[in-house]
Amino acid sequence: MAEEYDLVVLGGGTGGYVAAIRASQLGMRVAVVEKDKLGGTCLHRGCIPSKSLLRSADVFKQTKEAGEYGIDTTSVTLNFARVQERKNLIVDSLHQGVKGLMNKGKIDVYEGLGRILGPSIFSPMPGTISVEYADGGENSMLIPKNVLIATGSEPKSLPGLEIDGKFILSSDEALQMTELPSSVMIVGGGVIGIEWASMLADFGVDVTVIEYVEQILPAEDEAVANEVETLLKKKGVRIVKGAKVLPDTLQKEGGVTIEAGMGGINETFAADKMLVSVGRAANISNIGLQNTDITADNGFIQTNDYYQTKESHIYAIGDVIGGMQLAHVASHEGIVAVEHMADKQPLKLDYTHIPTCIYSNPEVASVGMTEKQAIEQGFDVTTGQFPFNAIGKALVHGESDGFVKIIADKNADDLLGVHMVGPQVTDMISEAGLAKVLDATPWEISHSVHPHPTLSEVMGEAAMAVDGIQIHG
Repeated sequence: MAEEYDLVVLGGGTGGYVAAIRASQLGMRVAVVEKDKLGGTCLHRGCIPSKSLLRSADVFKQTKEAGEYGIDTTSVTLNFARVQERKNLIVDSLHQGVKGLMNKGKIDVYEGLGRILGPSIFSPMPGTISVEYADGGENSMLIPKNVLIATGSEPKSLPGLEIDGKFILSSDEALQMTELPSSVMIVGGGVIGIEWASMLADFGVDVTVIEYVEQILPAEDEAVANEVETLLKKKGVRIVKGAKVLPDTLQKEGGVTIEAGMGGINETFAADKMLVSVGRAANISNIGLQNTDITADNGFIQTNDYYQTKESHIYAIGDVIGGMQLAHVASHEGIVAVEHMADKQPLKLDYTHIPTCIYSNPEVASVGMTEKQAIEQGFDVTTGQFPFNAIGKALVHGESDGFVKIIADKNADDLLGVHMVGPQVTDMISEAGLAKVLDATPWEISHSVHPHPTLSEVMGEAAMAVDGIQIHG
């Protein structure tokens, strides 16, 4: 028997379940179809487990350096099995929390693979969802007024560097390691690659990062990327840029050996394992798009500003539509989509107001344009930059590397971008995000009194530095 719903969400990840909750709040009858576990990639194979490992790596590093704080430690050892156990406990706790939220919102959850059907006896329009179960049981048919595709993404590989789970890993397999290798080469110096490089180096693993372009973290401001590179090298990470790995030279015998070409010269790299970190591909196959008029470009579903596809009753959000591919972005896209379905006239998301975060050590966070982007868009740019080593709280914490950089329009004094590298900047970036939303100027930021001693003082000083009137630098 078919069940009728106001909304069926394909995918119970961060974007999908948040959208389902918002729809329930608006009085809709909602179902979520999830083939794996509620919480999706972010909770089970991404944001949360990786940050748990990063935290353990940070504590391990700090404990080894405890003598600098006057605390004598005679022996510090790493129990990686306990590290993984802690990670799993955190994930399990949050997973139960998401299930509780579904119950609270009276949201039906179908644990199976959902496919969009074309026009049929159930509906004259495409959009009926067939739920297929792993145990081979009879399919469920869901007839929704609206559909939201939130099926997320999976790690990309490279031809010739297929993931085998033993020698060549994606981040999915790396999260499940039962013991640390002595050495890892990471192909790709983007966000995920750099987080893993930082984590593994802090755990004591010998790390090499091989990046195809001439800048790690290519989406970040050049000054920030250079600072991260310098600080990673201080940890012992080897970073090779402008290098193209040559899959034909791959050998897997007790480890991984491969050559990479750099300016006509090949160099051989060897490690116990290879982590391939070259981006993520949208999960849009096998969900029935061929039964609709929905279009995809370069592997991503095309939508309008309210996340409607060419089938006006079918929406799509998150990694499947490309863009920033961040959990908090997917969540807010889901809210906008659902409110649009309910005729609530939501505001369109302004992606220049959305902060991005990298949880390496040191952390990186940014919002708005880089200096290069601002210049390319024709702005007469002025900048202010202030280091953490002039901030008392940073010295107290023993984490004084990095800086905050503010980019402004010299003529209009508009805030164009804020870029941070240093301690706890992934928490501090929210102030800059709010400043962007409120169209604040650097002068207004500088006149917001930042308490002393706090790390946040660096934001006020950087804002004053735009006009060259910083106090402590």
